[in-house]
Amino acid sequence: MPTDPNNSAAALTVRGLSVFFGDRAAVKNVSIDITAKAVTAIIGPSGCGKSTFLRAINRMHELNPDARMEGEIKLFDEDIYSRTVQSVTVRRRIGMVFQKSNPFPTMSIFENVTVGLRLNGIRDRKILAERTEESLRMAALWDEVKDRLNAPAVSLSGGQQQRLCIARALAVQPEVLLMDEPASALDPLATAKIEDLIVSLKKDYTIVIVTHNMQQAARASDFTAFFYLGELVEFGPTTKIFTNPAQKRTEDYVTGRFG
Repeated sequence: MPTDPNNSAAALTVRGLSVFFGDRAAVKNVSIDITAKAVTAIIGPSGCGKSTFLRAINRMHELNPDARMEGEIKLFDEDIYSRTVQSVTVRRRIGMVFQKSNPFPTMSIFENVTVGLRLNGIRDRKILAERTEESLRMAALWDEVKDRLNAPAVSLSGGQQQRLCIARALAVQPEVLLMDEPASALDPLATAKIEDLIVSLKKDYTIVIVTHNMQQAARASDFTAFFYLGELVEFGPTTKIFTNPAQKRTEDYVTGRFG
């Protein structure tokens, strides 16, 4: 079973996960342990099931009426697909940042950060202000926006908007942060800031990032999982996956022979 042999603390335990859209299996019998407070990169060619796997971790795929899953996903030993666990609770504990930055366009910077807190019933202005500053600092954005928190979120640059979306996810204090190609639409400078941010956040959060960028996976992650045609081909420490992979398909992909 492809788990981390040195892993004494798995945040996510996935066993026999398959995800179907109608009759098509997008993810096929995947088992993996995601280490707590580390960065795990999911790599593989387009259409190999990376994003579907990510969405299954916080039940986002349930928004598609044709989707169904088999298998088990546990968050710190709690089955997130148990009938007693609501999807909204899972999504609070497992945050998501998407490929394209998606701040709420009619809301200010402050309102974007606090929207999840308000939905959870927090109204105290002092708590909202404290959590906003804390989240924006963690997202390396506070110094750039602290004097214009009431400005529209869409007035920020693309890279700033993506960091704002990360702050919004962090504000509700999740245990896991999922990122689906978070820097693919950004310029190299903004991408570098996102990568630095990912590395800095792992001291407090478990992070899973889907990326097409091999260099990004090598720079920012501790572990790497290679997916191909819906299957998990290989998983291990990033240095091993990129320098001494066990599978020929992994070597061919990371060296650019296909994909």
